[in-house]
Amino acid sequence: MKRTPSGRPIQAASPVRPARVSERLSSRMASLPAAVKVDMPTRRRAGVFRRAVRAELTRIRDPRRLFLVLLLGLVGGIILAGLIARGEAAGADTRAYWAAGRLWLSGGDPYHPSGPFMPYVYAPWMLPLFVPWSLMPWDVAWFVWRGATVLGLLWSIHWAYKRRPMTTAMLLVLLAFPIAANLDTGNINLPLALMLFGAQFTGPVTAGLLWMLATTLKWVPAVFWPFLSPRGRLWALIWLVLGVALTAVTLPQTLVQLQVLFSFQRPPRVDYLVFVWVIVPWAWRHPEAFRWLMPSTWPGAAQAGTAAARLWRIHWHRSPERTLDAFRRVARARVREFFGFEA
Repeated sequence: MKRTPSGRPIQAASPVRPARVSERLSSRMASLPAAVKVDMPTRRRAGVFRRAVRAELTRIRDPRRLFLVLLLGLVGGIILAGLIARGEAAGADTRAYWAAGRLWLSGGDPYHPSGPFMPYVYAPWMLPLFVPWSLMPWDVAWFVWRGATVLGLLWSIHWAYKRRPMTTAMLLVLLAFPIAANLDTGNINLPLALMLFGAQFTGPVTAGLLWMLATTLKWVPAVFWPFLSPRGRLWALIWLVLGVALTAVTLPQTLVQLQVLFSFQRPPRVDYLVFVWVIVPWAWRHPEAFRWLMPSTWPGAAQAGTAAARLWRIHWHRSPERTLDAFRRVARARVREFFGFEA
């Protein structure tokens, strides 16, 4: 045992137990006035908010980024003001989907509705998908439809803006009017674009199913098939076979749908431009994908193409049979790679 210079033994300090520490803290807190105890959590939360705002302000140092943030806020405010001003006049397209489900349940004809409803012009076998939603009262159904669309749009904007803020802001400014038009009428274009946007973050089975549903409802989403994952493209074709089979089963109603679709007069469809938003996940992940749009890359691409064609021509002159076999092997390898099979 250690001793002091005077010969007294030194006693080891007893360890501070957590229970004693908590008891001391609780006794000190109990001795504080009630107003101070209530004010301490409020001060801590205010400090957290101040630090978060300070961090955001220090992060936005680029004047161009600050200008685009203000511009997006102005565009969003104008869109919101327009939607509020429209009031009950908005949602004409959504009301057609809602009425179609109710008419179908009551034995009516959704392709030739009576009353202030536009006709349902989509595949007949997809009409039951609208039924659970159409059972809601109109005010609730319209709130759910628009609210879900806005939440999905905000999620997609958040994902894109975190990765490429400047390009995302400029693209949103260009698409502001088509987005506003879809939010006003409640057309299914924007939900389908968000479905294809989200399909690029799901597994191949779900991605193919979402693409098939969007393509069956509108034919425009078919062009976005290459932007799916390799296995998603394969599953998209498998699901498309099922969609074609269901269309064949409901062929009489499908003929009525096509007749109504081509006889239904609509103004120029500016709202279809929202489908440009589908390319964002693929383009943001492959920033060099659109380099061919830059004129500076054209001479190099032309030289590479010319050299490849010269090699194939020389190979053909030397051995036509081997050239055909080599071409088949290269084509087969490219196809397998495109659909996600191992080489």
